[in-house]
This record gives sequence, structure tokens and C-alpha cells, in this order.
Amino acid sequence: MENRLKNKGASNPDVWTAIQHLHKAIAAGGVDPKLLSLVHLRVSQINSCSACIYASVAGGKKAGDTDERLHNVSAWREAPFYTDAERAALALAEAATRLQDGAAGVTDEIWEEANAHFTEEQIGAINLEIAMTNFFNRLNRTIKEPAGQTWG
Repeated sequence: MENRLKNKGASNPDVWTAIQHLHKAIAAGGVDPKLLSLVHLRVSQINSCSACIYASVAGGKKAGDTDERLHNVSAWREAPFYTDAERAALALAEAATRLQDGAAGVTDEIWEEANAHFTEEQIGAINLEIAMTNFFNRLNRTIKEPAGQTWG
């Protein structure tokens, strides 16, 4: 796969500045970076974004997560490696990502479970991570961004 955009960074620096601010807002939300990497990874798996899957695994390892947890996130419901809070965040990520599939979206039950484990500020950061991941997954799939690179 060959990237369709050869010079992404120079094309619009204001866009990249805005994205950096969104990443800072996510980081300021008080959510464990390992959890954010799991959310990023699961959303990217759903969207089949190989570039983001690669970057998520690298980010998870950098944050101190294990291969065991990173390799099993696609089967998080069956795998014993995740906390109840992580399960709530992964359920939220899946429900918010699968809107186009005609799924119910984020049900009251999913929202209440997330609310039981996270503060409003943390849920805001998790939701922004979900949205940003979906954003990048769609961009990367459109421009055919290949796996093998990390950002930041």
C-alpha cells in the first residue's frame, strides 16, 4: 500500500496545530495512557486501520502495557486481562464507533457503566479519544497510510 499524500505536514499546519491541542486535552483528562491506548487500538481494529493499530500497540507498550493485553483487546469480553473500568471504556468505544453499522449506539446501560468508573472529565477525554481515533482511522484509510509508523 502506498500513501496517497506525500507531504501531509506541510499541507496545512493549522490543522496539525489543532490536532495537537486536542491530544493535549485528552492527556489532561486524567485517564491512564494505557487505557487510552487500548481504546485507540480497539476502535482502530473495528475500522481496520492498520496504521493506527500499529501505532496503538507501540503506544501501549510505551505506556507500559503488556503484549498479552494488547494482543487480546479484540476479544476483551472473553479475556481475563482487563479491569471493569477498562471493560466499560472498551464497551463505550465499540458502541460509539459502530454507529454506522446500524447498532444501537451508546445505550444508557453502557453510559451508566462508564459513569460508574470515570469522572465526567475522564469520560470527556475517553470520548474525545474515541472521536479522534475514528477521525484518524477514516483519514488513514482514505489516504492509504501504511502501517509501520508511530506519531509522537
